[in-house]
Amino acid sequence: MARSLAETADPRDALAGALKAIAENLGWRLGAVWEPAPDRPEALQCVELWGAPDADAADFERASREASLAPGEGLPGRVWLTGEAAWVPDVMADDNFPRAAQASRAGLHAAFCFPIRSARGILGVMEFFTSEPRELDAELLTTMSILGDQVGQAVERRRDAEVLSAKEARHRAMLDAALDCVVTMDHDGRVVDFNPAAQRTFGYTVEEAVGRDMAELIIPPALRDRHRRGLARYLATQEAAVLDRRIEITGMRADGSIFPVELTITRIAVEGSPTFTGYLRDITDRRAAEAEVKASRARIVEAADASRRQLERDLHDGAQQRLVELSLDLRMAREHLDDDPAQARELVEAALEDLAAAISELRELARGIHPAALTEGGLRPALESLATRSKVPTRLVGLPDARFPAPVEAAAYFTVAEALTNATRHAAARHVDIEVVKLRDHLRVEIRDDGSGGADMNGGSGIRGLTDRLAALDGRLYVSSPPGEGTVLRAEIPCES
Repeated sequence: MARSLAETADPRDALAGALKAIAENLGWRLGAVWEPAPDRPEALQCVELWGAPDADAADFERASREASLAPGEGLPGRVWLTGEAAWVPDVMADDNFPRAAQASRAGLHAAFCFPIRSARGILGVMEFFTSEPRELDAELLTTMSILGDQVGQAVERRRDAEVLSAKEARHRAMLDAALDCVVTMDHDGRVVDFNPAAQRTFGYTVEEAVGRDMAELIIPPALRDRHRRGLARYLATQEAAVLDRRIEITGMRADGSIFPVELTITRIAVEGSPTFTGYLRDITDRRAAEAEVKASRARIVEAADASRRQLERDLHDGAQQRLVELSLDLRMAREHLDDDPAQARELVEAALEDLAAAISELRELARGIHPAALTEGGLRPALESLATRSKVPTRLVGLPDARFPAPVEAAAYFTVAEALTNATRHAAARHVDIEVVKLRDHLRVEIRDDGSGGADMNGGSGIRGLTDRLAALDGRLYVSSPPGEGTVLRAEIPCES
């Protein structure tokens, strides 16, 4: 048995080898190993069985595998409780043997059992059966008790191997599930591990990557000498320049394309030559998002400047001119007030007409900046007024009566206003439907027309401005506009209930 344990390469096979060695050398028919159950450490379960080739003990083996024995229950439970080897001359005559019926059908009689020990205590028990009754063999029990210590060492090795295997499995599962690329490199700069995220990002299989020089694999040519010098300097001086820091650099895919990455390199705390792990993240999308944010801010500033210039022109060319004419008419009326009252009255009448026109233009201008109906009555009356003024027949399919935060109402209003403008000027639409619905966490504004379609999200400043306005509220703008099939413009604006 000692030779069997020593020659077993995989410690998980040690118990099976020990069972076979003991049973065959002693001429016993069946052996079993019992250990505490992982989920019920207060009970024993059968973890290994061996039977002679000619043994007909299927029912007994099944009963053993399905049994759960408490301390003191059955032969294994007694030995586990006392810590001493035990002998049963005939299990048929034993009052404490739960598997007696199955043992009878299998023709099993005599049995002995001994504890498996280690420095941690009793790890389990081993039991053996033969096909005829046998009286106590004290010398055999003593020998088996000694062998139990050797088996205990094998069990310890098996458990350590299982723990190590479980740790490795968890580690591998974490690497496989990681969204970031994880690349491990030895002190020679060669890849020793390449997780699935790295395979997807860089375009190499693990077989293609492992063993390759990492500098040649994923580092752009312009940075390779710098990488090699840094590795050589660290190996010589142990002075780290980039370890345990998050930096932004560039990587290279299998097709030679260069892309931005965020990189953190750590040294793995293992014995022997240094090993390093790099955690890389493709930040192409983040860079694009940052660029879009900058561009959006620039467009907002430009739009604000353009709006101010347009407001200045509208005031100068419209209401301001009428007010100047009004001032001139009033001065002339004052000059003729005494000598020509009739002409003075005509001038005053003209001034009143200019005043009414100026007020009308100022109201129209104010409506374009922020409609009074939106401030005073909310989204429903503002959109009803907008639909009434539309040059394209417009139907309000659904409008909520509730009030919403001012930025939300303004975003919804100007979305509809821009859609109506596009439907009139560019799409040659004959009909427009407007629907506003309050959903659980956002307000959905949808405008549908039957025009020419072909609207481009990036084609005009109006839609880009809407996109920026909605983005400022964490909202989104969607446009569906197949040529010849009309346009659907939908805005989703976050709005908690």
